[in-house]
This record gives sequence, C-alpha cells and structure tokens, in this order.
Amino acid sequence: MRTVPDERSGDRTVRLVRAAQRGDTLAMAELLDVLAPYVGRVCAPIALSQGADAAQETLVSVFKSLRTLKDPAALHGWVRAIAVREAVRTAHRAARTVPADLSALPARGDPQLSTDIRDVLERLSPEHRAVLMLRDVEGLDERTAAALLGVRTGTVKSRLHRARDIFRKAWTS
Repeated sequence: MRTVPDERSGDRTVRLVRAAQRGDTLAMAELLDVLAPYVGRVCAPIALSQGADAAQETLVSVFKSLRTLKDPAALHGWVRAIAVREAVRTAHRAARTVPADLSALPARGDPQLSTDIRDVLERLSPEHRAVLMLRDVEGLDERTAAALLGVRTGTVKSRLHRARDIFRKAWTS
C-alpha cells in the first residue's frame, strides 16, 4: 500500500516546498500538515512504541534541511529516507534503554490481530522492521530500499529473508 500523491497534490506540494524554502511560515505549517501523517506511517512500523518520537525527530530534521532540497518534486522520497534513518536510530536508542519482554508470545488466533502483529514486530531488530516496511508496506524494490538504508542490495535481500523468517516463526509459535 504505497502512498503516492497525485499530480495535483504534487504541484501543490512543490509550491509549498518552494515557499517554505524562502521562509514562508504559512507554507511551512501547511507542509507540516501534509508531511506529518506520512512520516508517522513510515516511522511507526520501524520504531514501534517510539514511532511518535521518531516522527518528531524526522520532521525537525526535514525542516532544518529543507533549504538543501534541490528538487521539491522529490520531497516524499527525501522525507522517507530521513524518516527511515531516524526511526532506526530511535529504535536502537530505545532498545538500549528498555529490555525486550519476550516472555508472552501472542496466542494463535487472538482476536486482536494488530496487537499480535505489533508484538511479533517488536521481536525484530529495527533494521529488519525497516526492510519489511520498505518492501512489504511501501512496495519498494530491493535497490531502492538499499539506497534508503545505506546498504548493499544483497544486504537488503538477506535482511528481508531473515526478517520474514523470524516473523513467520514468531507468528506461528
């Protein structure tokens, strides 16, 4: 389920980016309204309970660096790269401070499917969650996912294989 803006909203976004780059605070506020839900959808499956923190860090980074964006039409891809990086970083930081609780595996057939999925995702490393999100949720190919994660295509393939395997085993246990 990829979220790609249509052409009309793309033109509007390009105008907003250009205005925000010139310091227009109203354009920045509108751009924030456009980007916040998208950033949240990217960060949540990677950073899990720290998704809101990762999204906030992403938006801060985006607006600090907005003037460096040369092609406003590439905004969503640029923001996605920042969001993935921040979500992985935030998840790593959280993992160092909060021990993982693997004692209670979700029961098979539990009616709270989204909770079960979240529980299984928590068992994956942030890198594995990131590659699953980019490939299976965003629908990106290995090469694009590798570029966003700053790793080789083979690394994405092996992480994806390992992430799916871990997910499958945790899900069926």
